[in-house]
Amino acid sequence: MQHYAEAVKGFAQDHTTGLTAALLAGVGLMAFRRWMAGGVCRSKASLEGKTVLITGANTGIGKETALDMAQRGARVILACRDLTRARIAADEIRQKSGNGNVVVKKLDLASLQSVRDLARDVQETESRLDILINNAGIMMCPKWETEDGFEMQFGVNHLGHFLLTSCLLDLLKKSAPSRVVIVSSLAHEKGHIHFDDINLDKDYEPELSYRQSKLANVLFGKELAARLQGTGVTVYSLHPGVIRTELGRHLFPSLALWKRVVASVVMTMFKSPWQGAQTTIYCAVDESLVNVSGLYYSDCAPKTPAAQARDDAAAKKLWELSASMVGLA
Repeated sequence: MQHYAEAVKGFAQDHTTGLTAALLAGVGLMAFRRWMAGGVCRSKASLEGKTVLITGANTGIGKETALDMAQRGARVILACRDLTRARIAADEIRQKSGNGNVVVKKLDLASLQSVRDLARDVQETESRLDILINNAGIMMCPKWETEDGFEMQFGVNHLGHFLLTSCLLDLLKKSAPSRVVIVSSLAHEKGHIHFDDINLDKDYEPELSYRQSKLANVLFGKELAARLQGTGVTVYSLHPGVIRTELGRHLFPSLALWKRVVASVVMTMFKSPWQGAQTTIYCAVDESLVNVSGLYYSDCAPKTPAAQARDDAAAKKLWELSASMVGLA
């Protein structure tokens, strides 16, 4: 026993520095993960009798948002491109929430015709629309084009949602007080709207395109809020955080295997989809925001966006360009 005690003591003395470093690293990692988790929506607001439409709600933060809305009693419309996956998600949401009023509708944001078809369907079959959540998105993809010839990230992340929102405004106004929630990103802070080459035909880079599309989201929210003053429809844009979702599927395919493994480990420290959905949920339901519109949020709190996202002239110019591109008068 004495030899054992001496051995333990010797080990502790020999490894004090390493053990201390490991302990500090562990504590630091826990603190970092708590910081990354961000805010949580504390609102207990009921959505009984209300209708919520969420784009891209079959996975990630869209699915978590849909589950929360269903748990609050809302009629939830999952507007998705992949109907098979959307129906599976809807079944899961019905089971977990105990709310059978969860429906699936077809939406391909890379097709303006698909957007118009969904909007027409909603207008004809839904008596109200209380919350529209523009959640779907694509990130860092190659130089692809939408069905209508637009650069994919700008087309899906901004133009598709711009047209959808515009087509549903009358129903949103009829249902007021109602809300439009636009999921943007911190990436907007390095974004620039290339008005002279909006499809980036001259010099396409995935990061450049993604940042432009996310800046467009914030500018759209700003201009939309200004145009809807006095209607009872309020608008919010937000950064959900860095999240472990399928959105990053185009990020690492060209990396070496060991780099992809490292990237996968790093991603485990990012927000979970539930954590990432909290700011979206906050903007959709929190009672304190009922008379607030046009602001940008992060971690369930208002945050000042980048200077280029506060440019009134750019917001108006982008609106006019977007309306022309999607064929709105």
